[in-house]
Amino acid sequence: MNYLAHLHLGGDRPAQLLGSLYGDFVKGPLVGQWPADIEAAIRVHRRIDAFTDSHPLIHIAKARFPQARRRLSGVLLDVFFDHCLARDWTRFSNEPLEHFTRRVYGVLGHTPGLPERLARIAPRMAAQDWLGSYREFEVLQDVVSGMSRRLSRPDLLDGAWRELEGLYQPLSEDFREFYPQLQIFARELPESMGGPG
Repeated sequence: MNYLAHLHLGGDRPAQLLGSLYGDFVKGPLVGQWPADIEAAIRVHRRIDAFTDSHPLIHIAKARFPQARRRLSGVLLDVFFDHCLARDWTRFSNEPLEHFTRRVYGVLGHTPGLPERLARIAPRMAAQDWLGSYREFEVLQDVVSGMSRRLSRPDLLDGAWRELEGLYQPLSEDFREFYPQLQIFARELPESMGGPG
């Protein structure tokens, strides 16, 4: 799952929203570097990722990509599923997407000491409404281009957006089947994710 899904699944309190994002920026054991409630939310993020990565529906979705793309199919699926969530937001939330994203950007804007890479991108995320913009499928073309620039071999994502375009319907169906199961899993996680990070 990508940013929007993690934020949607991780809980509404500011610390939960922060930890839902920190999970993509904080690696390694959680040993008290962050407040306990943020570390608990990072653990939730990690459990959601583990559940997603091991789920049979995700294996089926990844197998829809050409063999040469399988290595990066997970990251493509993450951003595509964020598109599906933004597109179908009213199925999964009573809060309008614009209100939700504004709340997230507000929390980020008022939190000092964000993880370094998140601190760098948070102002752009808010100014360009990254989370809300996922509603438009065409935005994924820019997202995939940005991902390719961060790879040591940018050519690994050549043609990936066209593949997503061709797989739009079956991957959308995969999302609609998988996401409610992920919501149930996330809801059943304990409030405080104790133990090692």
